[in-house]
Amino acid sequence: MGPVLAGVLQLLALIGALALAYIPLGTYMAKVYSSDKHWRVEKWTYRAIGANPDTEMTWTAYLRGVLAFSVVGVLFLYLLQRLQGVLPGSLGFDSVNPAQSFNTAVSFVTNTNWQSYYGEQTMGHVVQTAGLAVQNFVSAAVGIAVAVALVRGFARSRTGELGNFWADLVRGTIRILVPGAAIAAIVLVACGVIQNFSGIHEVGQFMGGAQQWNGGAVASQEAIKEFGTNGGGYFNANSAHPFENPTPFTNLFEIFLLLVIPFALTRTFGVMVGSVKQGYAILATMATIWVGFVALMMWTEFAHHGPALQLAGGAMEGKETRFGVGASSIFAVSTTLTSTGAVDSFHSSFTGLGGGITILGMQLGEIAPGGTGSGLYGMLIMAVIAVFIAGLMVGRTPEYLGKKIGTREIKLAACYILITPALVLVLAAISMALPTPPHSMLNSGAHGFSEVLYAFTSAANNNGSAFAGLNANTDWYNTMLGVAMLLGRFLPMVFVLALAGSLAEQRPVPETAGTLRTNKPLFVGLLVGAILIITGLTYFPALALGPLAEGLAS
Repeated sequence: MGPVLAGVLQLLALIGALALAYIPLGTYMAKVYSSDKHWRVEKWTYRAIGANPDTEMTWTAYLRGVLAFSVVGVLFLYLLQRLQGVLPGSLGFDSVNPAQSFNTAVSFVTNTNWQSYYGEQTMGHVVQTAGLAVQNFVSAAVGIAVAVALVRGFARSRTGELGNFWADLVRGTIRILVPGAAIAAIVLVACGVIQNFSGIHEVGQFMGGAQQWNGGAVASQEAIKEFGTNGGGYFNANSAHPFENPTPFTNLFEIFLLLVIPFALTRTFGVMVGSVKQGYAILATMATIWVGFVALMMWTEFAHHGPALQLAGGAMEGKETRFGVGASSIFAVSTTLTSTGAVDSFHSSFTGLGGGITILGMQLGEIAPGGTGSGLYGMLIMAVIAVFIAGLMVGRTPEYLGKKIGTREIKLAACYILITPALVLVLAAISMALPTPPHSMLNSGAHGFSEVLYAFTSAANNNGSAFAGLNANTDWYNTMLGVAMLLGRFLPMVFVLALAGSLAEQRPVPETAGTLRTNKPLFVGLLVGAILIITGLTYFPALALGPLAEGLAS
């Protein structure tokens, strides 16, 4: 079997698995967030945090809950890292320095999971399990909660209430993420991923020195790392490390995990607004972009330029021989089109155009299918923009799901889509203009610029992957990437929840003969086109200086 055929078959198997999980998981999540009953363990949790889960919240109260919970998470994780040197189970590692502690705390609370450190050489068992793993669960639950609040905004009318943040947070964690990650962890352990709390072991000599490996609760963290679209690896090599991802099957299984909730949430959306066809339209948009990017990535990485690549069956530099070009391409596209950031190959070693595809995937806003929750609400914002554009074309007041898209709504949607590009382009430009930050680049020229552009694109879009040629463990990058992660996560949420509140207050508008049918292929095509054109116009100059210049020169 040739490598191209193997890659295509893996893609088809992945699509089949996602299709089988789509309806049951999506319907189950809709029931979770629509139920008025509380499990006993949930009642204990509410009592412990002093929350009343039956109190409805306006968008401002919901936002205060999101921000308060996230601030506490950042402070707790920061202190845990600063105190690591005196904690048990630290494996002898010192406390993490202030700038890196800030960066890592912000990274995991914002569901970015950017890592400017070697995981196996920096974090002990306590920080990994009590700090990072916990945030892998709750940061994903926060994203789903905000998406559900926006869906309620479309589904409800003549009310400013969007549900209860604490109830959504706890239910998402206990009813969805914990059982799903537990099942996934069992599968990973059965397939060879390690799960222990062992210390550091010397395993032999390497380049004249002792080679050391430490164990850890890797399978359980790997499971939620992918299932919650987090991405932070126990080891520096991330999902390319055999302790995290030992076989081609686990590789495909991990891709399935990082895609299944974002895709299934479109079913949740359709059920909650009372029209599964609307969910299918959003799903079709996400799937069209995802499949298109995978096909384009495979083409660029399988393209043979010279005898070395012909013998290797594709551009194998930086890729695991266990997985090959096909599986690595699927993983790279899936992780950058979601907010996962996990990697099973070295993105900096992809072809110039291949590296550009990973950057462009994040610059779309990671909405195809995007992160847990963030992908859905990002796509719904783009749907609002698309119906507004359609309304301008035919001279009608735009409507979406029976709600008028007026001045207030379009301003909120426009602010949402402008925040992230502003963060990426301004901070990347400053980093290139100052005298010291460019010294962190491993490469010069177009590829060096791509390293910086990739870093800020990844941080502001809460992805977390890296070209890895950039030395980001400096005070400048730890601080500025942390700022990009914070603003890139919470400023968009402000506009999402404000939009949800505005929509929930409206009276439903009846459909007429002139209403744009947003559950038809025409709207799917319009939405795909709007996404690609808006992103292209925003980022084309920066992409032309980096990956496009490199790709055309090779």
